[in-house]
Amino acid sequence: MKVKVIDEECENDLEMSVNEFLDSDIDIIDIKYQIAVAMNGEEQIYCFSAMIIYH
Repeated sequence: MKVKVIDEECENDLEMSVNEFLDSDIDIIDIKYQIAVAMNGEEQIYCFSAMIIYH
């Protein structure tokens, strides 16, 4: 079993990165998705990530 973690600043970028990884010849066991939000002064910073568990 292996794990691949993908982290992007934009939801669309995460979608493209995950789809690109899934195009490879792998056996997916599970995918976990998470969004984190932080404040930097008055700016909101988003972090979109996915953990793919596969063989």
